[in-house]
Amino acid sequence: MFVKAQNSLKITAAVAAGLIALTGCTTASQDTAENQPAGASAFDPSTVAKDDALAAELPAAISSKGTLIVGSDTTYAPAEFLGGNDGQTPLGYDVDIAKAIGATLGLKVEVKTSDFTGIIPSLGPKYDLGISSFFITEERSKAANFVSYFQAGTQWVTQKGNPKSIDIEDLCGKTVGVQTGTFQEDPDISGRSAKCVSEGKSAINVVSLKKQTDVTTRLVNGGLDAMAAGSITTAYAITQTEGSLQTIGTLYGASPLGIAVDKSDNKLADVVAKTVNKLIADGSYKKILDTWGNGDGAIATAEVNPAVDK
Repeated sequence: MFVKAQNSLKITAAVAAGLIALTGCTTASQDTAENQPAGASAFDPSTVAKDDALAAELPAAISSKGTLIVGSDTTYAPAEFLGGNDGQTPLGYDVDIAKAIGATLGLKVEVKTSDFTGIIPSLGPKYDLGISSFFITEERSKAANFVSYFQAGTQWVTQKGNPKSIDIEDLCGKTVGVQTGTFQEDPDISGRSAKCVSEGKSAINVVSLKKQTDVTTRLVNGGLDAMAAGSITTAYAITQTEGSLQTIGTLYGASPLGIAVDKSDNKLADVVAKTVNKLIADGSYKKILDTWGNGDGAIATAEVNPAVDK
């Protein structure tokens, strides 16, 4: 997560932590509430009433412990990131949705930071749910159940003014950044690079980093020609860097994002879907998304393992 940037960039705690290594700063805890993005402290789970009928449908192992453990890669603002006065508090609309699900089911919620690629393999023994902006793909659906709850696509970003004249249809030989384990890394960019090679051109120089915030930081500082990420993150990054970045090309590949549940736990997946649909119906869901400026990604109905194109 980024900490404060100096000069013309007034980057929030969610975007600034990645700048620390480059600017010599040492801690994220120095950020104050005024540096947090809108919505950072807006959601109160006590405003969501428990639904006894839904709570009764929970698997016994979940209801007996009384806490929902959620794995999340907290580097993907504004969906999930670390902030607050201590710089270590999970924030974002995914975190708020998790809290709303927990409140509806009468459960406490504990969001634990994890590497993005480590969440799905740890469902069941370590995490009850994975809520971390997972695009639902056929490949991921082989490893977990997914409850759709949002929709987004892929968007490319470059420095303001596109000083290197980047064209996303001709990225051969260019240096592009992407978060490890994402759809944008593979098959999107990997496929583009393979096409370059097959046409006798230079492969794309792909810089894959574990944290999306680090990818954004490197682009801001000129270490990348462009980056590809979910439209959620790109829009937020542009806002938080106050005009230092811009989109190139158009958004594509819009598809549902899902809450991950252990593949063998169909009962929990069904309860989560019903709970999200209740939050959609009573308005809590849209209120959360609007608070974080992502109401456009709202869906009408949550489904377990919806059909996807890829």
